[in-house]
Amino acid sequence: MDIILLERVPKLGAMGEVVKVRDGFARNFLLRQGKALRATDANKAKFERERAMLEARNAERRAAAGEEAKALDGMSFTLIRQAGESGQLYGSVSPRDIAEAAAAAGVAVDRGHIQLLSPIKTIGLYKVSVAPHPEVEVSITVNVARSPEEAAAQARGEDLSGPVSDRAEIRAAAEALFEEAQADAAAEDNA
Repeated sequence: MDIILLERVPKLGAMGEVVKVRDGFARNFLLRQGKALRATDANKAKFERERAMLEARNAERRAAAGEEAKALDGMSFTLIRQAGESGQLYGSVSPRDIAEAAAAAGVAVDRGHIQLLSPIKTIGLYKVSVAPHPEVEVSITVNVARSPEEAAAQARGEDLSGPVSDRAEIRAAAEALFEEAQADAAAEDNA
């Protein structure tokens, strides 16, 4: 089916373009969401008459999305979830969870704007794209951890992917090495 796009649609085209898409995609998504019109002669003429109004409305929405994007750009949100020894979550983190974390932090984000290719299923730091408008996209960081202490350690850059017992042993060995180095430095200063 040939359609006229009324706004920019990612991976499809810009406003005013006539593109060919599958019938189901056109009927079930593009036409219902008001993103396109069927490419008939009457609709082409109607689009040309209303083009200035559509472009002004698009510019207005893009400006509002730009303001939302400025508030979000570079922000980090921490989500505390239960996970197994290997870091596998009991469940997953979805766009809804991220939107709720943003709302708790005082930033309004529509969950439809959060672009996750697949749900987050392990602990760690994740870069997530947020697109409040097809022409505006920003990146946020989602810190998924078992506890606030673990989230802080991840934010500092510590690798928490191994089992908890291994991390405790590594941390104890590192502290012993640090104390040993301090003792050696103190001995050199006294000599």
